[in-house]
Amino acid sequence: MSNLSTRAEQLAAFDRLLTIMDELRTQCPWDKKQTTESLRHLTIEETFELSDAILEGNPEEIKKELGDLLLHIVFYARIGSEEGNFDMKTLIDSLCEKLIRRHPHIYGDVIADNEEAVKQNWEKIKLQEKGNVSVLGGVPRSLPALIKSMRIQEKARGVGFDWEEKHQVWEKVEEEMQEFKDEFNVATDAEIDREKAAGEFGDLLFSLINYARFIDINPEEALERTNLKFIKRFQYLENAAKNKGKALSEMTLAEMDVYWNEAKAK
Repeated sequence: MSNLSTRAEQLAAFDRLLTIMDELRTQCPWDKKQTTESLRHLTIEETFELSDAILEGNPEEIKKELGDLLLHIVFYARIGSEEGNFDMKTLIDSLCEKLIRRHPHIYGDVIADNEEAVKQNWEKIKLQEKGNVSVLGGVPRSLPALIKSMRIQEKARGVGFDWEEKHQVWEKVEEEMQEFKDEFNVATDAEIDREKAAGEFGDLLFSLINYARFIDINPEEALERTNLKFIKRFQYLENAAKNKGKALSEMTLAEMDVYWNEAKAK
């Protein structure tokens, strides 16, 4: 592509960014006050904004949000240098060393000729580096539950603890569905043990996430796409009702279904 830059141009652009960060940190009242703690929630927000841009498939927005994240990394490095903990060079050196260490099939004599072997090597090396007592020790506690389930399952697979065939995983889904139905029988209005039912529902979700992983579907991304699809259709429903001079709260479900089906057809 003609708009791609040379390595020298990329390095010059990065040097310019570091210079601007230095100037902002010493001259801007807002930038001077920031700490790693104050930036933390903003970094999380920027990460979600990048996720939105990726799901929307918008290259221009992806570029913008990646730039915002890069700014945060440079900011953290600047603060780290002020505190004498690390700077951009030591940060990058540490990353390069980790990448070399975790790719022995490229920089060493280990053989890994497929993606699964690479992932297993990665998890084993990571476990040795961190000195975790458990394989699952590296899963952040604050991860959203759905993503945490994915990472737990991936790390267990990394040491060989996994199903062998996808039909086994689907059988587990059906088993968990039956157990949930046994606890929460929709055919009756009998009082249920909600704590136990919640446990069975959690088991069902965990098994569905497991099956999605087996057939190479990212369940977090799949659910978010469904969320976006629902939002789009519901907003069509709201606008259609408004154009008819009606409020949704004043419409019957049958009336709303007409517009909902129109939205699905679009």
